[in-house]
Amino acid sequence: MSAPAHTSISSWMPDELPTTAQLLNLAMLRLAKEPNSIFLGQSVAFPGWAYSSLDGVPMSQRIEMPVAEELQMGISTGLALQGYLPVSFYPRMDFLLLAANQLINHLDKLQEMSRGSFKPKVIIRTRVGPNEPLNAGPQHTQCHTSAFQKMLTNMLVWSLTKKKDITWMYNEAVNESRSVMIVERLE
Repeated sequence: MSAPAHTSISSWMPDELPTTAQLLNLAMLRLAKEPNSIFLGQSVAFPGWAYSSLDGVPMSQRIEMPVAEELQMGISTGLALQGYLPVSFYPRMDFLLLAANQLINHLDKLQEMSRGSFKPKVIIRTRVGPNEPLNAGPQHTQCHTSAFQKMLTNMLVWSLTKKKDITWMYNEAVNESRSVMIVERLE
């Protein structure tokens, strides 16, 4: 059962603090209100990692993707070039390595390559898998944040480690003029 969709923090009882899942859902609901926002990735339209955080986001704003990470990044870039605000979900940061060509050589460099004519903006949401209570294994728990920060010269890469920063960080991603990758590493 997923957390109830709330539209604001004030919809909780005063003595009840929202959970991490509820705050992530609020952040996604906030993104869904942006004109032309669209959510794509694995498990955005069917149960899985991203699904519950999209509770309340209309299905018309979701594109379920196959396991084809590079294709997903290319589609995200193309959607951004057409005026959409893609929020692209990668369930594990390890999987984002498979999209590195589209991410590093295209999305990140397109403004430079086009001499400023094209400025695609994509919000990338990914996470580092946990080691506890169940260790997901070395191919699902690696953190490549610093490597991406070095390779991506025109977009931002942020590490989200504190529950209290969820709302702020996703709001800032919307307000940024360039693409942002948010790496969730929440306890």
